[in-house]
Amino acid sequence: MSGRAHSTEEILRAAAAWVWFPRDSEHIREELLLVRDPARFGGGVRGSQVDSALDPVEVVDRSLARTKAWGETRFTFWTSAADSPDIEEEMLRRGAEHVDTVAVFARSLDDIEIDVPSDVSVEVVRTLDQVRDLDGVNVPVWKQQPLDDDGLREELAEVTTALAAQTGCRVLARIDGRSVSTGGCTVEGGFVRLWGASTLEAERGRGAYRAVLAERLRQGRAWGAKTALVKGRISTSAPILARAGFAHCGDERVYRLAV
Repeated sequence: MSGRAHSTEEILRAAAAWVWFPRDSEHIREELLLVRDPARFGGGVRGSQVDSALDPVEVVDRSLARTKAWGETRFTFWTSAADSPDIEEEMLRRGAEHVDTVAVFARSLDDIEIDVPSDVSVEVVRTLDQVRDLDGVNVPVWKQQPLDDDGLREELAEVTTALAAQTGCRVLARIDGRSVSTGGCTVEGGFVRLWGASTLEAERGRGAYRAVLAERLRQGRAWGAKTALVKGRISTSAPILARAGFAHCGDERVYRLAV
């Protein structure tokens, strides 16, 4: 892989191409990409990556029709500068609620130095007990349903397959032996995508997120990535990422419409 740094344009293009397909989800790509989330994540349909010759009204009409056909009652849309056409104004015209803004952050993986407190340990997830621990963090933070025994085993299979292929991993941070923070990463196209970071509310501010961040950066660099890419919430992780040397390259807004 070339040592050339990724440009801002390449970073934003990679961010726009990034989408999450949870296990047991459904998706369809027509005028835009639509993903139906499984019930354990609250259901609903997510839309992104608009690429259509239709006008914004028709794109939204088709998105809502597909949402209804799936039996869902919530349509969430993630904006991108690459959308064609831009349907943000049409979503607002229909009364969509602006529910979030995430900042697209990136940084080179050269010279990674992130200060992690000595009482925080971090580990790469490889066992069923570790998967159970990370679920114990994700459930209260993301307000999702806990995994049952089959779900835990399926999650472990996904984690260990990606780890063996060196395409991704999950990491877990502990304080005094208690699992308090977790996050995942995926390596693709010279980028390591950082996703799903969560820290128990009572344990925030103690360096666990930084430990999870540092370990994912280390893994990404070891597997050949050149640039780290993350979408951070303005109200939570964005300040930490900025202090860790990440550059703010753009924003993505999230809108929600009841169907």
